[in-house]
Amino acid sequence: MRNSQATPTLNVGERAILDIRVNNSGPPSDGCPESPGTTVKSVATSFYSQGMLNDVTTTPSTALRLYDTATHSVTPFSPLTPGVVRIYVCGATVQSSPHVGHLRAAVAFDVIRRWFIKLGYKVVFVRNVTDIDDKILAKAKAAGQEWWERAYIYEREFTRAYDLLGVLPPTYEPRATGHMPDMISLVQRLLDRGHAYIIPNSDGTPSGNVYFDVPSWPEYGELTHQSGGAQAADSDAAIADHMGPSIDTAGNDKYNPTDAADESPDKHDPRDFALWKAAKPDEPATASWDAPFGKGRPGWHLECSAMSHRYLGDDFDVHGGGLDLRFPHHENEMAQSRAAGWGFAHRWMHSAWVTQHGEKMSKSLGTGLSVDVVLANHSAWVVRYALAAVHYRSMLEWSDQTLTEAESAHERISRFIEAAGTVLGSQPTLDEVSDVAADDLPEDFVAAMNDDINVSNALAAVFSTIRRGNTTISNYSDGNSQHAAADSNEQRQTIASTLLQVRAMLDVMGLDPLNPHWSTGSSIEDSAAEQALDALVSSQLSARTQARQEKDFATADAIRASLSAAGIEIEDGAEGTTWRLKKS
Repeated sequence: MRNSQATPTLNVGERAILDIRVNNSGPPSDGCPESPGTTVKSVATSFYSQGMLNDVTTTPSTALRLYDTATHSVTPFSPLTPGVVRIYVCGATVQSSPHVGHLRAAVAFDVIRRWFIKLGYKVVFVRNVTDIDDKILAKAKAAGQEWWERAYIYEREFTRAYDLLGVLPPTYEPRATGHMPDMISLVQRLLDRGHAYIIPNSDGTPSGNVYFDVPSWPEYGELTHQSGGAQAADSDAAIADHMGPSIDTAGNDKYNPTDAADESPDKHDPRDFALWKAAKPDEPATASWDAPFGKGRPGWHLECSAMSHRYLGDDFDVHGGGLDLRFPHHENEMAQSRAAGWGFAHRWMHSAWVTQHGEKMSKSLGTGLSVDVVLANHSAWVVRYALAAVHYRSMLEWSDQTLTEAESAHERISRFIEAAGTVLGSQPTLDEVSDVAADDLPEDFVAAMNDDINVSNALAAVFSTIRRGNTTISNYSDGNSQHAAADSNEQRQTIASTLLQVRAMLDVMGLDPLNPHWSTGSSIEDSAAEQALDALVSSQLSARTQARQEKDFATADAIRASLSAAGIEIEDGAEGTTWRLKKS
């Protein structure tokens, strides 16, 4: 499969193999032996034996290139364990209802995960739940709730929102409160290795406040490319700092309010951050845990380091999250995990924000748009499309136009799938759709997804394939009676192949409209209503067909008019009559 993105990085043996795959009959390059019987395998084996090629297998997965926040570059992806990808993505702090901005990262990393799966990898995907936090405690107190009650209420709301938008459930979804022994052990490990210190009480006993000693770890700042934690180290870092909070803007900024514990005058260095926070007199006794260094609870950054290590080990492939987590959260995670002696994440990926009028969508800024409000006026498919259609590293400006474009995309896709199914008399099964290998997807789609998950170009490939499919359907319908059976069969095969490819590409993005997740509606009531409407309209269409056969065109026209008045649009074709709701 051609992948021009990867070509500049190939060695002489790999370039020869690529030449053969793309130009089967053309002359090989760079000394590749010319032979009518030359195959990828034979040439690969030849170069491999000469030490010019490390791997005799060339697949779409070897062409995958991803951006790494830590290096500011797009580089080839290679998993630490062959065939397995381990991913940790920061989940929600469940203090209140989710808004559209929260769902951007969830959908973005769901698409990334699905592409890994399509490439044949086994994916271990961990997304945490932060269910103990200053804001949770404060809001629960104000509402007269138990803190754990509030956390669970909103955890369920987030889970429901993920489910509605078709986000695959994680392999593991650990709660912070379920991993206190791991966190206490990590704090002790850092103390033992000389990278943390305890603030003592006046009598010398441990106060429960423990801080990470930033000066003890010279590599601090390597994720955000800071120079000594004081300024951006290069132009790329400066641009990233402008896009999201960084060391240079540390403080009580509007995107990342400072943890009160990190403002303590007892810290040895202004950059030091809380690993463990002492219990407070005005907080519930249930919100603190006994530890050798004093009763308290974990700092926010500590939680993810402990939970990622518990489920993914010392080293894992990808750490993801929203851009606003880049600093301080992810920078601190990296420092404490590596100071603990772990390799931690080998690649960092961050999704950009959802914005309104150029401002980050945020409840604290009064710009949060709840998921329920959006779903009251638009289908979950449309909302997912709107969130997924922009490259994960690009800001997504949320507006009525964003949703209008998603509605239009849904109509174009649905029209083609329905028309193709009508011609063929059936649709591919879900297993047939999911079983399509990456090798069998359109070349431009695979190249786009392998180019740092370029969903914009991938969707362009989807719509290009749909246009070709519509042309074939039109030719088939217009000239069916004039073509020989062989020509007609060939067109049907082309339509069937195109339909399968379109649905398989959409399935990669979690957007196959015929997946039961979407077809059942957002509730049992919606599904029942859809079935009832289909039965009623089908009955009217049968009566109209009967009237036309009996030359009773007045009745047939009256049925069409009544359906149109009810918002039903019908279309007559060579394979029968189809209907759809008119676009509002």
